[in-house]
Amino acid sequence: MGFGVFIHRLDSIYDDSPAEQYQFPSQYLHRVEACIGDWIVYYEPSKVAETRGYFAIARVQQVIPDPGTSGMYLALMEPGSYLDFANPVAFNGPTGLLERGLLNEQGRISGRAQSAVRPISPDDFNRIFELGFAEGAPVLPRVDADVQFQLAEKEQAPFKFEQQRDRVSLTVSRVLRDRVFRRIVVRAYDERCAITGLKLINGMGRAEVAAAHIRSVEANGPDIVSSGIALSGTAHWMFDRGLISLADDLGILISRQTNDLDGVRAVINKTSRALEPKRLSDRPHPHFLKWHREHCFKQ
Repeated sequence: MGFGVFIHRLDSIYDDSPAEQYQFPSQYLHRVEACIGDWIVYYEPSKVAETRGYFAIARVQQVIPDPGTSGMYLALMEPGSYLDFANPVAFNGPTGLLERGLLNEQGRISGRAQSAVRPISPDDFNRIFELGFAEGAPVLPRVDADVQFQLAEKEQAPFKFEQQRDRVSLTVSRVLRDRVFRRIVVRAYDERCAITGLKLINGMGRAEVAAAHIRSVEANGPDIVSSGIALSGTAHWMFDRGLISLADDLGILISRQTNDLDGVRAVINKTSRALEPKRLSDRPHPHFLKWHREHCFKQ
């Protein structure tokens, strides 16, 4: 087992779904197989406009031949392991190149940097991981004093990263996952509720919206922005209980079982469509929207 870097871009010709699978040709088979049971870092090339650089981690569960494409393979990610970085990490960090294993004997970047799949040392992985989850100014909801106290107790050890020789043990807690997921989803929607269109900031300068999972965590919904949506309290309550949902074009659907149709319509923004994030990759994915309509929405 070993760590790896998988290159992914939104306009890729490959059948990738970062939280679930990564498609690759046979030339990378041995490199990907070396990552089974361990963590990989996703990287978006610098040639991509507004690149995110290193943007997420996931753990490879298994590798199988692609049943739909001859000569191709799929790296299947462990359910629930994917997590976007709270802070996208640039190829070159504050102290220089983060993947120092890419340097050749002359101290220059080698051709390995062009490989779609490449191994990465525990030290380099740790360096990227620490920057990706470095604590900045957290975007948190308003909470009562007793809840704040409980959160403070739980957040003492949000993640565990231990290095012993050439092996690394990494545990990402649910507390950290929830905190990071909220930050990246709320940021993607500019702190605005996608249903109502309202951008409300409380007295402490914090956004009032929450980050809702489109496919629930209980149903193995991943902590990826495209399975999230920023919602205010009432909209979140209706979404979780299936009183509203979204079509693939983000049209807002209202359940026939609501007991106050006019009231729900009054809450929805005038376009009757959910607001979209700026980045196309952050937009709610039809795969997750379909799940919500089939398993949550009360037709």
